[in-house]
Amino acid sequence: MEHAGHGRRGVDAMAASATLHCLTGCAIGEILGLVIGTAAGLATGWTIVVAVALAFLFGYTLSTLPLLRSGLAVGAALTVVLAADTLSIAVMEVVDNAVMALVPGAMDAGLDNPVFWLSMMLALSVAFFAAYPVNRWLLQRGKGHALTHQYHGAYAPTGVRRFIPSFSTGALVAVIVAFMLGGLLASLAA
Repeated sequence: MEHAGHGRRGVDAMAASATLHCLTGCAIGEILGLVIGTAAGLATGWTIVVAVALAFLFGYTLSTLPLLRSGLAVGAALTVVLAADTLSIAVMEVVDNAVMALVPGAMDAGLDNPVFWLSMMLALSVAFFAAYPVNRWLLQRGKGHALTHQYHGAYAPTGVRRFIPSFSTGALVAVIVAFMLGGLLASLAA
């Protein structure tokens, strides 16, 4: 059964968009966590803990902002986002970290090492393909990001809500790709 009002292509597109949106938050958190862990001289295990925590934080934040902008209260928005994104982010984090652990030298490569950036690109790509069917399955059942879509663009933001940023999935992906390629180029130049 397809989600009400959406055929197969609609669900496929929504699942891809939801997965890319979650992946962007995860990528921001992962990279920031690795930067913090490296700068603070944390052990690999603690760096992973920080990176995963930040991946969830940024993943939830990127999904919460449009709901707040549309008029939902913080508590209601967080309730919707926790229900919509937790499984997707969890799958991404398990897969992403497993790939990084399996690539020889990836966990010990610093930010100035091309192995880190290439491994991260591989890990995030594999995580996308692991989480996409999860998001599609959730959408088909009216769950996951289907819970958030009723709020997107439902109301024109008023007052202070006008200043809450609204990021399209394409813009988020473009920023992450540019950042990853920039990191890779900087590491190659080092």
